[in-house]
This record gives sequence, structure tokens and C-alpha cells, in this order.
Amino acid sequence: MKKKNIAVLGSTGSIGRQALAVVDAFPERFQVASLAAGNNVELLAVQARKYQPKVVSIENKEKARELKEQLQGLPCEIVVGREGAAYAAAFDEVDLVLAAISGIAGLLPVIEAIKAGKDVAFANKEVLVAAGQLVMNLVRQHGVQMLPVDSEHSAVWQCLAGEKREVEALLLTASGGPFRNYTPDQLRQVRAADALKHPTWSMGAKITIDSATLMNKGFEIIEAHWLFDMPYEKIKAVVHPQSVIHSMVQYVDGTILAQLGPTDMRLAIQYAFTYPERWENSLERLDFSTLSELTFAVPDTKRFSCLSLAVEAGKAGGTYPVVLNGANEVLVDLFLHDKIGFGDIPRLVELTLAAHNGIETPSLSDILACDQWARAFVYQKIKK
Repeated sequence: MKKKNIAVLGSTGSIGRQALAVVDAFPERFQVASLAAGNNVELLAVQARKYQPKVVSIENKEKARELKEQLQGLPCEIVVGREGAAYAAAFDEVDLVLAAISGIAGLLPVIEAIKAGKDVAFANKEVLVAAGQLVMNLVRQHGVQMLPVDSEHSAVWQCLAGEKREVEALLLTASGGPFRNYTPDQLRQVRAADALKHPTWSMGAKITIDSATLMNKGFEIIEAHWLFDMPYEKIKAVVHPQSVIHSMVQYVDGTILAQLGPTDMRLAIQYAFTYPERWENSLERLDFSTLSELTFAVPDTKRFSCLSLAVEAGKAGGTYPVVLNGANEVLVDLFLHDKIGFGDIPRLVELTLAAHNGIETPSLSDILACDQWARAFVYQKIKK
């Protein structure tokens, strides 16, 4: 049986490492054709030596020189920057691209992968937030598949099972983050170290902060709108602190289908890699004897206004979601470096959105320009 060649974009991040663990579990079925990462030279070099990819991409030119030294004698092509990641994604031998480069930096590689006719196992929600219409138009034009890897979208995908026309609502579950029971006064005291302690999932720093502010759930609503061609009015967020139910689909007759499982991203990654088949694995099974309760609540958008800001930006469309994402990326980074407070994130996102003059049907250059405008606007406000 021919092995499936995988490109892993964001290979040194949380999703990338778990994707490689899925490859490890099925060495006779998968091989790594290309890797792309940020600037973690040490881990990327370890991965390159282990998986022997034909192409390795790293973000920074200086780091590329260091990487070349570490990979001396290895028969692989080393490329650099977003263009390098795009090359790794579109590489001829690649069958499937795992897209897990965080933020807007993942946009160009995903676009080039689609143009090259590659199916994309999709873990970078910011790409569809910023450029959903553009990306999905390309997906239809090139006849490729977008296979969701986010646990919530994988759950919806599995529950839909071809019955989209009969859907009444998509119900995206959210843990509520570590601060769901905090008062407004307590939220003002939150620091990055507190926010990085997610109650149920182990994730990268950026997505963990987005989960704490509920911006992540807003992004997921926008992503679901594009992935499943579903109106915003039919997509709802439900707080489910135990994170056992990963999401649900409610049908017009009142039936609700739910996908349950352990909090392990390898399950969703494996399904995307093996679709439409399901392969036996040795991952942990859900043990119902350990579940004392499953609880649900409506998100509090007064305390966590990032959720409503994201939905409003999604409904406004055009370049408003681009600006939402660009401002949020900068603000999360500033918060992680203790430059701003937790409450400054929604406040400054709202300010940025209010100052933006939207473009209804943006080109790629419009999207990138508005992203840069949003970032510059935030830095300008922070300096004042």
C-alpha cells in the first residue's frame, strides 16, 4: 500500500507535534514529505533527522543557517519564511497538508496548498477568520477537501454526516476557560501565568489565551460559518466545562447528535488523516464510570465580550474579521509579555473594529493590508 505523504506546517507547535505522533502510530501508512516551523531550531532539527523529509522550512534566515549546520549531510532542501512554508505545503510529493501554523502567517501556505490541489487538514482557524470567503472559493475552484482538525469542527463534521439541509443549529461547546466564575474585579487582576492554565486542554500559549477570553469560540463560530456554509444565526456556543462533548448538531426534528471523547487532539488529527476511514488505535477511551456530571451554560458575553465582538465582526463580513484577528494577535502577544491587562484585549479589539472602514469583498492584498493596519492601530493606541 502506498504511503500517504504528509506536510506538517507548524511542526514544532502543539498540534504539529501531535500530528507527528499520529504518523508515528502508523509508520506503514504515513510518511513526512515536508516540515515547516517557526524558529525552534533544536526541535525542528530533531524532527528532520527522524522523519527525513524532502523539504524543511524555517521562519528566520539567521535560524536557517543554524539549521543547515545541524542538518549537514541530510538530503533535504531548506527553505525560509512564509514563502518557504508555502513551498513546503505545495511540494509535489505531498498528498495532505496539516495546516497548524498559528495566526495570519498560515494564510499563504494554505492558499498555495489549495492551488496545488492538496487536501488540507485544517487546524489554523485564523486563516478562515481572516480570509474565509477567499479560501473557500479556492477550495471549490480546485476541488480539494478542507478536513477540520479543531475538536469542535471535527465533532460537527462527524455529526453532520451529509445531513446539512436538515440542520437547525450547530452547537459548539466551550470549556469556558479558567475564569468562567470570576467576577469583573477578579478578571482585572488576571495575569498571563494565570490564563495559561487551561482547565481541560493542553494547547499553545496563543490559543490558550484566546480560550480564556472566549475569542477562540468566536473564531470557531466564524470558522464553522465558512466550513459548513451555515448562517451565523444557526451557530451557537455552549459552555461545557468538562469538555467531554466536543460539539453537537441539532436537527429540525429536535434530534441532537453529539461527538464525545477524551481531550486528545490526536483523535481529530487521525480522523482527518484517514478520512473517510476510521483506523483502530491505542489512544485512551472515554470511561463513563469516571464521569460524575456533564453541565452546560450560556456564555456570559458581558464579562467575556470577545465572543460577541467576534460574532459581530463575522456578520459584518468583508475585512472586519481580518481586523478582529490582527488586533487580537497583537494584544494576546502584549498580554503574554505583561504589557497590557486581561481586560485590555476586548477593549482594544472593540476600539480597532470601530475605527475600521471595511472592504466588502477583499482581495488577498486587501486582507494583508488590513491585517497590517489593525496591528499598527493597536500599537499606536498602546503608546498613547
